[in-house]
Amino acid sequence: MEKKNTILREGFLVKRGHLVPNWKARWFVLMPDKLLYYKYEGSKRDSCQRGKILLKDCVITCPFLECENRPLVLKLQTKNSVEHFLEACSREERDEWAADITSVVHKLQTGDGGKVTNQQDTAASELHNVIDLSKVLDSMYDVHSGIKMSSHVEQGNTYSNCFSGSAVVDWLVFMQLVLTRVEAVTLASALLEEGFLRTIGLKSAEALRTAGLSEQLVDDSTALYSFSESLKKRGSVKAQTSLSAVELSGKVMKRGYLLKQGHRRKNWKVRLFVLRSEPAFLHYYDPTTDDISPVGGFSLRGCLVSALDDNGVPSGVKGNVQGNLFKIITQSETHFFIQAPTHQEKMDWIEAIREQT
Repeated sequence: MEKKNTILREGFLVKRGHLVPNWKARWFVLMPDKLLYYKYEGSKRDSCQRGKILLKDCVITCPFLECENRPLVLKLQTKNSVEHFLEACSREERDEWAADITSVVHKLQTGDGGKVTNQQDTAASELHNVIDLSKVLDSMYDVHSGIKMSSHVEQGNTYSNCFSGSAVVDWLVFMQLVLTRVEAVTLASALLEEGFLRTIGLKSAEALRTAGLSEQLVDDSTALYSFSESLKKRGSVKAQTSLSAVELSGKVMKRGYLLKQGHRRKNWKVRLFVLRSEPAFLHYYDPTTDDISPVGGFSLRGCLVSALDDNGVPSGVKGNVQGNLFKIITQSETHFFIQAPTHQEKMDWIEAIREQT
């Protein structure tokens, strides 16, 4: 039996406030009965917790797609109907947090960590035999609650008014048109087969040629799709704008929350870092704002990256910041000081960046 003080998972998530609906990065710690969160500054988290979420009888919604420009949010609703909105750094990270929290909730329901009888588990394998695809399409195309379209870049080519395969799957699950992601792929593949959706770019087109009938749509954030041309006369869906600069067109190799020292004030802030290849760039975003544009970034060509000593405060670092630090020197001699939450993450980032330099 798990002890109450056992840490099951920990890491950065961005949380929306209750009284003031702003977003702030917090360090979350998942325990066998609750989720704790702390403020994180410099080299360590705040000694006192900022809050806790009791997980007994908690309801999890993942994905939660009602937050504009934030597709990586999951929602927790407590037994007392208090809602918490948490954003992860990637779809994989979001789904892993949701799975671990769900596991805790199920164990709390049984009281002994045994299996939970879940009606959805039984129903999940029974996809409805009769589904009105035209009604699904109407919902998907709805200006207010339908799937959001934006511009995407694949191998240097910019495609407008389209969406990814994973976005389709997320939307179908969120709208409760299906129970599982596997069912969502089957339903979306039927829409593709009937000509309601069409492939955009190489990845989705290749899958259409090679996959079976029930797997023609790929649950992938880089496989692109759009509504068929015949739907354009039905009205225009408001599209989101998206940057299409060459430096943002590379394949995403790694994403994660890291702390970065500012160049002027030398203060440390949590940033969402995105590593891309071909061309190799490292961009960083402010996860507390809804702006989808990076606040900074640089080419990795000719960069030097190195781990900093965990003993003492390295030269160039302000404050008593120790542990899991690394430095990137760009070709223009700009120095970036970055801190990872763990030693392993620091080494993973250094290795991933070196592969692109």
